[in-house]
Amino acid sequence: MIRVAVDAMGGDNAPVEMVAGAVEAVKKKPEIQVLLVGQEKTVQEELSKYTYDKEKIQVVNASEVIATEEPPVNAIRKKKDSSIVVGMNLVKNGQADAFVSAGSSGAILVGGQVIVGRIKGVERPPLAPLIPTEKGVSLLIDCGANVDARPSHLVQFAMMGSIYMEHVVGIKNPRVGIVNIGVEEEKGNALVKETYPLLKENPYINFVGSIEAREIPNGAADVVVCEAFVGNVILKLYEGVGATLISKVKQGMMTSLRSKIGALLVKPALKETLKSFDASEYGGAPLLGLKGLVVKTHGSSKANEFKNSILQCISFSEDSAESAGASGRLYEQQGGSERWSLKNYRRSLRMY
Repeated sequence: MIRVAVDAMGGDNAPVEMVAGAVEAVKKKPEIQVLLVGQEKTVQEELSKYTYDKEKIQVVNASEVIATEEPPVNAIRKKKDSSIVVGMNLVKNGQADAFVSAGSSGAILVGGQVIVGRIKGVERPPLAPLIPTEKGVSLLIDCGANVDARPSHLVQFAMMGSIYMEHVVGIKNPRVGIVNIGVEEEKGNALVKETYPLLKENPYINFVGSIEAREIPNGAADVVVCEAFVGNVILKLYEGVGATLISKVKQGMMTSLRSKIGALLVKPALKETLKSFDASEYGGAPLLGLKGLVVKTHGSSKANEFKNSILQCISFSEDSAESAGASGRLYEQQGGSERWSLKNYRRSLRMY
């Protein structure tokens, strides 16, 4: 049984969409149990609208809510009974295998590091969503956690992303690319120019060089490395263009009788294709490098994304079994004795 704590009070659509997503998740996968964390009376009122297995969904009371505009550090310190703090403590104390939230990004990042804790040797935990591509999916790392990253951070992102894609997603020897304004090695800003040779010399990743943003949808790299400002812009543009294209295609199919007849013929295949480019089908973004699984979803997420974020925790758990026997040191910081190993990093994949 996989137990997933869900922040029922965070995000724009609380608790309606969280509750709906939880109900859909337990109906699809009976081996999952959802702990809805939030103001008990409000959550129970929403739950009463559904028919579900009462043993598969429980409500954990949390009287406080952290608003998106609150300073993250103060909010985590002062609001001990908030849905984010209570949910993360469930993971820390082993009462839940994962925590999913659409709440304050800052509070989730702070709480993840302070409450759940970082794995020894990890400098900065990155947010890493899977994004659809022509060849399947790629991991975008970082998409929102570390706006002012250093070269050493990006190197660790590349390594964590590689391990994640190989042992969780199942892509052997994943290709790693750094986002740049051109493919030439000499191009880029100071951060990219300093990071490029470090990635090139790293023996533990399959570095393919720089990739331009237009190459990402083609699947030019399995792990797309960048600092959070660039990554967040890529992710939001990706989602916006995808939603607009889907909308325009649907509109075009309804313009005439001929197009409507054609739409009926291609509808099954087109529906499946469009679905593969719907970012909500891939769930949320895990915060990698922690001692437990924390998944961040969009503040505007609907039930489908919550359902898929919850179901991620099952697939991660099943896929990580293949990596349980892997061992060996992968990384030793230059000039230091701190070792960052696959054995240590597996701890963050334990619930994936």
